[in-house]
Amino acid sequence: MFKILREQHGDNFESFIFQKVVPVVGDVAADHNLGIDKETTREHLWENLDAIVNNAASTVFDDRYDISLNVNTKGAKNMVEFAKRCRKLQILLHVSTAYVIGRGSGRIMEKPVNMGETITAGNGPEDQGGPPLLDINAEFDLLEKTLAEIHMDSSTTGTDTSSLQDAETKRLKELGLERARRFGWPNTYSFTKAMGDMLVENLRGNLPVVVLRPSIIESTLAEPFPGWMEGTRTIDALIVAYGRGRLASFLADRNLILDVIPADIVVNAMIVAMAAHASENGLFIYHSASSIGNPLRYSVVTDAAYNYFSQHPCVDRDGNIVHAKPPHFLESMRSFRGYMYTRYKAPLQVLDLVDTVFCNIFRARYNRMLRNYNFAMYLAELYEPYAFFQGRFDISNTERLLRKISTADRKAFNFDVKCIDWSDYLSNVHIPGLVKHVLK
Repeated sequence: MFKILREQHGDNFESFIFQKVVPVVGDVAADHNLGIDKETTREHLWENLDAIVNNAASTVFDDRYDISLNVNTKGAKNMVEFAKRCRKLQILLHVSTAYVIGRGSGRIMEKPVNMGETITAGNGPEDQGGPPLLDINAEFDLLEKTLAEIHMDSSTTGTDTSSLQDAETKRLKELGLERARRFGWPNTYSFTKAMGDMLVENLRGNLPVVVLRPSIIESTLAEPFPGWMEGTRTIDALIVAYGRGRLASFLADRNLILDVIPADIVVNAMIVAMAAHASENGLFIYHSASSIGNPLRYSVVTDAAYNYFSQHPCVDRDGNIVHAKPPHFLESMRSFRGYMYTRYKAPLQVLDLVDTVFCNIFRARYNRMLRNYNFAMYLAELYEPYAFFQGRFDISNTERLLRKISTADRKAFNFDVKCIDWSDYLSNVHIPGLVKHVLK
């Protein structure tokens, strides 16, 4: 990521960086002062900080509930409390996600998430009085109770440390998804980020706050150079699986809109929003999204992936070329399950029976098919809410912000989604960047 700066500064790169950057050890989930133990450091920050960017998050959709709740929810609260102690602070920028809306549909506006508001209809047997009320403190209490129960059970059964950690992780992942779906969110990530937004908006007082909500962030469009990224994002796991021949079909309606945004577009919007609202007492909310300003259809993504991997095929573990096949769409979970049963589940049942008769000689093939089946089902369950997402993210505030700045600033800090040619970006920037920087 720092390639361009390294080229510019050569041997002086380290000294240049440390004139600009002072790393401070801390933890947004820590209950006191963000875990910054040294008093002189805390006092220095409280006296001198002009701006804070809170970009800390657990972005794993099904992470352990304790990790997601502590980082995404409590971390946001702790950052606001720390910011209130900064005597010269002009702005707090809180980076959220457009998907705090959960399973929204239609035009989704740039507006606050109301404290305690849920997005479920409340149709469960326990919801006779209407939709359930979300109590964030009660969620932390439930987490503590669950942890105590897990450790109580382990001490009773004499479970070893490794088994306890596995059991704890499994139960806390399940708990996060249970609680998210109880209140109407599709996964732990979007649920805990929504609660973080509630706390930021509710506790800010007179603090100037910008909440920036990107959609699905992908590789850079231009800066520091085209195609840079780190790790796979939402659609990338599918593109990689397809390129490697592990995913023959896409769970999606090819005509639906997929909302993605290049990383540098998001960063530029962050910088401009901070500059625009410094010292303004208010709450300012922006979507960094493309579904209204420059819609991208799923078919454009899959066509780009097919064309790229047809010309630049992957190689499997045995050195064989993986030939890309034209993408096949399954436009509902029902059709996907039927397809997976025919392609994997039924053959697995037959293979398991035959293997029993022939003394496990097909066991390696059975295990490979089972891994592919489990992987595909895992991806489908995880990404289904986004594959059929019906919402479009309004960017009225973002477009007004773009119109406010000068031509020179607009060029230096471009965050206009209309400038993106999706076919060119996917074919010549994003997928090559994915192959180079992630698959290496």
